[in-house]
Amino acid sequence: MDATSDGTPRPDAPTTVVGRASPHESAHLHVTGAAAYIDDLPEPAGTLQVVPGWCRTAARGRILRLDLDRVRAAPGVVAVLTAADVPAVNDCSPSVGGDPVLAVNEVRYHGQPIFAVAAETRAAARRAARLAVIEVEEEKPAVTVADALDRGTDVLPPYAFAKGDADAAIAAAPHLLHDGFMIGGQEHFYLETQIALAVPGDGDVVRIFASTQHPTEVSHVAARVLGLPEAAVPCECRRMGGGFGGKESQATQWAVIAALVAGVTGRPAKIRLDRDDDMMMTGKRHDFRVDWSAGFDDSGRLAGVEVDFFARCGHSADLSQGVVDRTMFHADNAYDYPAARIASRRLMTDTVSATAYRGFGGPQGMVFAERMMDAIAIRLGIDPLDVRRANFYPDHAAAAHGVTPYGQVVDDGILAALVDRLETTSDYRARAAAIDAFNRSSPVLKKGIALTPVKFGISFTLAHLNQAGALVHVYSDGSVSVNHGGTEMGQGLMTKVAQVVAEAFGLPLATVRVTATATDKVPNTAPTAASSGSDLNGWAALRAAETIRGRLAETAARLLGGEVDAVRFADARVWSAGRSLSFADVAREAHRARLSLSSTGFYATPGITWDRDAAHGRPFFYFAYGASCSEVVIDTFTGETRVTRVDILHDAGRSLNPAIDIGQIEGGFVQGMGWLTAEELVWDDHGRLLTHAPSTYKIPTAHDVPEDFRVALWEGEARVETIHRSKAVGEPPFMLAISVHSAILRALASLAPGRLPALDVPATPEAILKAVKALRHPEGSP
Repeated sequence: MDATSDGTPRPDAPTTVVGRASPHESAHLHVTGAAAYIDDLPEPAGTLQVVPGWCRTAARGRILRLDLDRVRAAPGVVAVLTAADVPAVNDCSPSVGGDPVLAVNEVRYHGQPIFAVAAETRAAARRAARLAVIEVEEEKPAVTVADALDRGTDVLPPYAFAKGDADAAIAAAPHLLHDGFMIGGQEHFYLETQIALAVPGDGDVVRIFASTQHPTEVSHVAARVLGLPEAAVPCECRRMGGGFGGKESQATQWAVIAALVAGVTGRPAKIRLDRDDDMMMTGKRHDFRVDWSAGFDDSGRLAGVEVDFFARCGHSADLSQGVVDRTMFHADNAYDYPAARIASRRLMTDTVSATAYRGFGGPQGMVFAERMMDAIAIRLGIDPLDVRRANFYPDHAAAAHGVTPYGQVVDDGILAALVDRLETTSDYRARAAAIDAFNRSSPVLKKGIALTPVKFGISFTLAHLNQAGALVHVYSDGSVSVNHGGTEMGQGLMTKVAQVVAEAFGLPLATVRVTATATDKVPNTAPTAASSGSDLNGWAALRAAETIRGRLAETAARLLGGEVDAVRFADARVWSAGRSLSFADVAREAHRARLSLSSTGFYATPGITWDRDAAHGRPFFYFAYGASCSEVVIDTFTGETRVTRVDILHDAGRSLNPAIDIGQIEGGFVQGMGWLTAEELVWDDHGRLLTHAPSTYKIPTAHDVPEDFRVALWEGEARVETIHRSKAVGEPPFMLAISVHSAILRALASLAPGRLPALDVPATPEAILKAVKALRHPEGSP
């Protein structure tokens, strides 16, 4: 213990719990199978099992006939609900509407729920659901971006922002490039599919246990659908078996259906989607067509950029306004565009609505930026890292700071220094030279290497979501309980918040328990998304703890002497005037003195402003930075790719928990690598998803993890007052995997120097072979 001469801990002593590589608070439960998820909770007596019913033939059209007589008559069926059974508003949209809980009159995508079967067993409900007779006057669905553009349908108005005169800058530049490419979507593939349990309570109360990133939204929407006050429909979530954004808005519909069944029947109701149904009925990452132009000089320094993002949003808006806005916000990634025009269309298609996914649109914008850097380097015949460096935003110590196309000053930059470090530690230059030599002598196998940066904005761009509440209790035996609005999906949020509270009280981590997120404990919460869980909830919990700590300090000063401001908490003891008592003794005495040992805490992110109409402001509290260097080898006969080495240097600020942060970096990178190289979603012309099972949709496995995987944390701290000067680490590492795609592009470019390979996302073996063929046999050649 860092103490003064009388033994009192110093006020500036290093933290002892925060910053430590502590295990995940549920790790022992995870590995022993004892962690309770929704499906593990004991079912109340009489629980009904609910299965959604849908039209298996059509993706778009008017419903001519809905005959559910055989469904109702099936063995074990208790109730069959349609839109007619909704007591209030038949809509579960998180934004502008257009998302019926149960479809009425028309089908708008393949797999859209039209009715719900509640039966004594799940098997009985599944069998009964298939007995429905549904006739639809089918119309040809719009499935692709091209279909939507031809039809001219959007879920929201077009949007754009600009910096300077991009047209003039591009026209005056020495070099000009035009390009277009496709960016595919991505299935969340959380281990625990969508699930909820609704239990009727006293009077009209319905309590919902849901696997959701946004319990408040579940409560809000369920109340709206049932015609009840939100206080009568509390939602609780202890943990999810993965979320990745797929349980931010998309979890709500299923929880609402369970609540609707519970409300109609008066019995508990549980719904759990099969993997196939989950993949067909829930949204994915937005896929895009990207068209761009750039003007630049001989060094690769940009003069101007124009880019159009055409997002395939599905049948409704869902979260597409925020997602595509964030795509636009990150179309610059780490690069200071002197002039830019960044535009978007949010296109309506007859498919399930696209939704949030780790990065929330940011990865798609960054893929464009890195594709442009690679294209410029290939055109000029210079190293892509040199082009990237030529366009970086200045670091924070520079005399002048860069300004983003949306008006935010980038005054916390560290990328030049961070990339310098990674370039050295990864031995980038020597490896790049060796790879170029290898490619000159190898006709079949081609290698590539790329070092790409990440600059990711942290905050919700919908300003009112940047708030959090917490509730902290200290018990008279010295143990501590914390509740807050964030949700746990495996990312370690509960662990980090517990560390913050333990540090505030000077207690070991094991003393602090974090309880299930519940809207009747902490109301009006934001979703656990935008990488802001620790920032928001950590601060709220700390403020609650500080209030209680102040009361305990008064007690300690009374018992031990000394000034209240000089009381210190460390090593499970409370120190004042050179003497100490155990934390438990002080808590007990405070209780006897009738002092409250319970407090709420609240935090709202300061300094963020965003005027969407004016397209200007500071939507982000700060930026998180990182860089990765990836080496790949491709087989030009089979299209197979192997990632042979990855070096990552990532900025987590003053990390709250290095072990958890490094785990997030590794997992985020591999998930991003899957999106960029393997995970291909395929719909047929009738709007039916063909890749709706692990047999047809390929996520990365342990075999795909890089053979040589090196991850380090940048030594630094946030330049704004975040919780303990840490930085968010949930989403930014996902974009580090873009270096893999850039490395593949470089390997392909070695086949025809100076020509940009036509390579979309994901770079599957088929896509690589197509690019190889185009490079070796240009159109019109024999």
